Amino acid sequence: MNYSEKMLRDDALKGKTIVVTGGGSGLGKSMTTYFLELGANVVITSRNMEKLQSVKAELEAQTGGKVLPVQCDVRHYDQVEAMVQSSIKEFGSIDVLLNNAAGNFISPTERLSANAFDTIIDIVLKGTKNCTLAFGKHWIDKKETNKVVLNIVTTYAWTGSAYVVPSATAKAGVLAMTRSLAVEWAKYGMRFNAIAPGPFPTKGAWDRLLPGDLKEKFDLAKKVPLKRVGDHQELANLAAYLVSDFSSYLNGEVVTIDGGEWLKGAGQMNLLEEVPEQMWDMLEMMIRSKKNKS
Repeated sequence: MNYSEKMLRDDALKGKTIVVTGGGSGLGKSMTTYFLELGANVVITSRNMEKLQSVKAELEAQTGGKVLPVQCDVRHYDQVEAMVQSSIKEFGSIDVLLNNAAGNFISPTERLSANAFDTIIDIVLKGTKNCTLAFGKHWIDKKETNKVVLNIVTTYAWTGSAYVVPSATAKAGVLAMTRSLAVEWAKYGMRFNAIAPGPFPTKGAWDRLLPGDLKEKFDLAKKVPLKRVGDHQELANLAAYLVSDFSSYLNGEVVTIDGGEWLKGAGQMNLLEEVPEQMWDMLEMMIRSKKNKS
């Protein structure tokens, strides 16, 4: 056995329905895949319905599971409420909410517009709040118990980090919400936990954040005591455990999975202090070019 192999028994999530925001790509897709393999039904959401439909076809063929794609911008509460109703209409009830949708800009803060800052806050913090409130209110109203909310945060949620200030600010808020509601809503039969991943490269996010040869210049594996980045299955294994009934006594916890990175040097992006002003200009142009092409 090694870290890239699957951990739980095949029926560990049988009968459960899980909503994964941002479930159509990156780590969200990896977690969705494993949930399906373990017997769960999964609702995946994002703003891109064409992409979601493609992922649904791919994952249903791969796993034999059931996927419901729902177009939803988590920044808007009315769309979140509609997503809740669509999920319930399809599956009857929802057992788990995984708040995974996120966004980020790597940039000196003084280069960010107020709107750019707001975009990250709205997706990460407001989006998590919207989904949590919508599902939480529904579960409380219907007196449904044994429900789980799992939030994806980051180690710089408690240390802060230069050059990703909007993300650090938003993730800190999500972590506070996780711990607060773990206490307040436990009486309603809900558990709240979070995962703080270290570097788990995904092609799309990595290319947007560190385009060109910057991935080589700022190799995050070098900051990890284990001298490697994470494997997606490792995160999927942890997420599956935390949403399963095997973790029923875990509540209000944040589990760090980063190979010891934050202990070695707090602030995942602090090393970007070494980037000269001219390179920031190049980085900004490259990101704008990629955005204009997409």
